Amino acid sequence: MRTGARGWGIMRTKLAAALAALISVFALVVGVAPAQASTGGTSDTEHTGVAWIVSYIQGPQGTQRSRCSAVLVSPTVLLTAGHCTYGVVGKTYVSFRSEISPGPTTGLPPAKNPAVGYTAVELEGEISGTAQTHPGYSQFTDTENWNDLGVIVLDSPVTQPTYPLAGLGTLDAIRPGDVPKTIVRAVGYGDVMGKPDSGPQTPTPIAFPMERRYVDMPLEGKIEHQIVEANGNDNDARGTGGICFGDSGGPVFLNGEVIGIVSFGSKNCRYTAGIQRVDIAEAQDWLARLTSAV
Repeated sequence: MRTGARGWGIMRTKLAAALAALISVFALVVGVAPAQASTGGTSDTEHTGVAWIVSYIQGPQGTQRSRCSAVLVSPTVLLTAGHCTYGVVGKTYVSFRSEISPGPTTGLPPAKNPAVGYTAVELEGEISGTAQTHPGYSQFTDTENWNDLGVIVLDSPVTQPTYPLAGLGTLDAIRPGDVPKTIVRAVGYGDVMGKPDSGPQTPTPIAFPMERRYVDMPLEGKIEHQIVEANGNDNDARGTGGICFGDSGGPVFLNGEVIGIVSFGSKNCRYTAGIQRVDIAEAQDWLARLTSAV
């Protein structure tokens, strides 16, 4: 279910290498080829305020449909990753179903005009919203001002449970020696690593069944102001798996509170899970202004 990158000092060098795979790993393009999920992981019916979101995003290769995960922080606001909202055109489709599809397709029709994305008419009767991106989102160019945060402001309130953000500086209070002992839980609709039905039996991301899953992961490395990493190795006895394609924007919980959002990972959906912190003023001040305005 998950993946990541490393860094600072040595961490900065490793992070630069991981960024080359960033968008392809977590904001998953939904085209003819199957989309993707988690490394390891457990089917989840508990976190019913975690959503699957689908949008059309304008990028270097044109406008493409993309899917991510998100978490409800108020009845009208879903928190997700900035790279899941940046460049979105039209409306965003939202589903809180624990299982999207057993396969081989999601069943969600494409927009009639991808250049303008989903319209309100096309999503009539569905949960939908409008994407906004953190004004300080650096598009992964500034590690000091990462701000990989976005929201979907819903067109109508929903009744699913909302989740609290961890208090300011929660991660900073963890002593360095206790970091690898700290277990976080990531939830999302990402791919699962498995062997294909035919051809070379190399583990590969598999999209279906497309469902919500969770994994537990130990933190690792130094806790930076914007980013913290977790070890998404499904063979690590301390955890149960890692992040993968489609998990972008999904919440990362510590003691039942949202401590971060899945931001980036490695190509093989193993080992490193890059997490955008939300226990920082840059995140919480922005979200407070948003939620008070809607």
